[in-house]
Amino acid sequence: MPELRLHNSLTRRRETFVPADPAHVRLYVCGPTVYDLAHIGNARPVVVYDVLVRLLRRLFPKVTYVRNITDVDDKINARAAESGEPIAAITARTTADFHADMAALGALPPDVEPRATSHIAEMIIMIGRLIASGHAYAAEGHVLFAVPSYPEYGRLSGRSTDEMLAGARIEVAPYKRNPGDFVLWKPSPADLPGWDSPWGRGRPGWHIECSAMSWRYLGETFDIHGGGNDLLFPHHENERAQSLCAFPGSSFARLWMHNGMLNVNGEKMSKSLGNFFTVRDVLAKAPGEAIRLLLLRGHYRGTIEFSDALLAEGRRELDRFYRALERTPAPAGDVPEPVMDALCDDLNTPLALSAMHALADAAMAGDATASAGLRAAGDLLGLLGDPAWFQGTGEDAAEIEARLAERLAARKARDFARADAIRQELAERGILVEDGPAGSTWRRA
Repeated sequence: MPELRLHNSLTRRRETFVPADPAHVRLYVCGPTVYDLAHIGNARPVVVYDVLVRLLRRLFPKVTYVRNITDVDDKINARAAESGEPIAAITARTTADFHADMAALGALPPDVEPRATSHIAEMIIMIGRLIASGHAYAAEGHVLFAVPSYPEYGRLSGRSTDEMLAGARIEVAPYKRNPGDFVLWKPSPADLPGWDSPWGRGRPGWHIECSAMSWRYLGETFDIHGGGNDLLFPHHENERAQSLCAFPGSSFARLWMHNGMLNVNGEKMSKSLGNFFTVRDVLAKAPGEAIRLLLLRGHYRGTIEFSDALLAEGRRELDRFYRALERTPAPAGDVPEPVMDALCDDLNTPLALSAMHALADAAMAGDATASAGLRAAGDLLGLLGDPAWFQGTGEDAAEIEARLAERLAARKARDFARADAIRQELAERGILVEDGPAGSTWRRA
């Protein structure tokens, strides 16, 4: 197997990945805050780290993948206040929606999916350790991390103190000893979620949630922490600081990975620009596999573009792969070396897809080994697993089947003009009907 090299955000260089325990790789990825449908930008880290986990499982005997659910947050509280819907109902519904949308994109579920509200005890323990060691302090019902107590603060994001203060939307509060100090615990009034603690009834700050959940399931030190580069500061910087201070001598995450952002039609996605799309919106006009392919066509660390034209390109690319597999059927074989080499080179999915096109060329020419390799490469990238790709699914497919049944009845009644008219009507919709000894089948052109 090739050597796996990954870019480490902490050291700002590509490194050979050597897990702390070669028999068991552990990674944590920040998951969704469940107050609304996931947008297409939210889908990118899910797909990126899904490919990483698939690759790690090829290379190592055991992988534990933890991705959390943030189900206590001010955004959730605000949504409940706006809508009148109970918080528990909002988080249950949007969690189910998230699961359904990510499954439609071919993402495997994580091994562990902890919810923040189920790990308040661990958060309280960590906060208590930070206070005892002088890295945090209680003030007016709040507990804050004392940033000056940790000299390495800023190393992960590479920001100066001034840059951090400017970029963190610092809350000015009289109880803070330093403007950059961040909240670990805050008081909750009776109308908001809250838990008893040594500092009064309250709820956790966002950053301590991920530190506590990764500690609970992966230990004080684990191999990889992933997320979007929008989380690098302040979320990941704060996570790292509080975890290393709560557990002196640990490493917390040994390697940090950050995916780039997604632009829509050349601009940053924004509701005010009218280019904001949920995953559900896009699934209404394209298969999940086409969306997944689009998200993998750019390198994970770069910014990628999203548009209807690019989505159509991705769909045609998948058509080509599926036609190659159809032309020369073969069960999955070993993952070809060029594909594996590309993915082991900092998860270079564009290069892997390029290698898959070379395999498709050979498979179209009748090379069964290439077809087997193409299918195996697809498995590794979470692609090419849909036996009905050219048919599609849902009401559209059911309606086409009904038209085929109508055509068959016309042929049996020797009404060939009617049968030909139905065939022509389907052809005009991009549906090709093929008659054979076993009957009529159809596929999208």
